[in-house]
Amino acid sequence: MREQTLQAKSQNVEEIKEKISRAQSVVVVDYRGLNVEQLTELRSRYRKAGVEYKVYKNTMMRFAFKDSGLEEFNEFLKGPNAVAFGYDDPVQVAKITSDFAKENDKLEIKAGIVDGKIIDVNGVKDLANLPPREVLVAQALGGLNAPIQGFANVLQGTIRGLAVVLNAIAEKQGA
Repeated sequence: MREQTLQAKSQNVEEIKEKISRAQSVVVVDYRGLNVEQLTELRSRYRKAGVEYKVYKNTMMRFAFKDSGLEEFNEFLKGPNAVAFGYDDPVQVAKITSDFAKENDKLEIKAGIVDGKIIDVNGVKDLANLPPREVLVAQALGGLNAPIQGFANVLQGTIRGLAVVLNAIAEKQGA
C-alpha cells in the first residue's frame, strides 16, 4: 500500500515537471475566498484560452519545481495554491489571471514563470498589460516594413525623376 502511494506521488511530481517544461508561462494563485461559481468562471476562461488550471499539493509542486531547476519558486508555495499552465501564448495566462483578480479581489496572484524565468506578482501584472501576440507580431513586421517602404519610395522617386529628365531631353531633340 505504501509503495503504491509513493508511486502515485512520484507520478504526480513527474506530471507537474512535464507541464512546467512544456509551458511557456506558469502562474500560481491563492484561490481562498472564491466561491464555486467564481472558480467555475475562472476555469471556464482558462479552458477557452487553452490554459490548464489545476490544484496540486504544495509538497508535490516543491519537488517538481526543484527538479526543474526552479527551486527559488518554492518560496511562493505557501497556503492553498492553484497553478495555471499556458502552452501557446505566454501573455494569455497572466492576462486572464490579472483580469479575473481585478474583478474578484479574493484571487491573489503569487508569482509566475515565463520562459524559465521566475517573475513576481508585479511581473505577472506587467506581462498581462502587454498587447496580444498578434498585435506584437504586426508591430514588429510594420517596423521592419517601414524602412523597406521608404527605400522603395526613394528608388521610385529617382526612377520617376530620371524618366522626366529623359523625356525632356527627347522632346528637346525632337523639336
